[in-house]
Amino acid sequence: MAREELTRLTGNVGGPNCDDDDCPNVYLTKSGAIVVQGDVTDVFTPPSGEVLVEIPEHILREAVRALGW
Repeated sequence: MAREELTRLTGNVGGPNCDDDDCPNVYLTKSGAIVVQGDVTDVFTPPSGEVLVEIPEHILREAVRALGW
């Protein structure tokens, strides 16, 4: 899936300027799934095929506001 197919929910209001797409973000897919971009973390080893990412709390709050939850 290309980034252009996703709806970006964060990086638009408040918080640091993320115009260069290299900072934590939350995206929505056409099917309604959430895609999270963040720094890789190694707090524990996830199951095969999965990764763990770390994103700041304000990014999640912004995504919730964007979704109207």
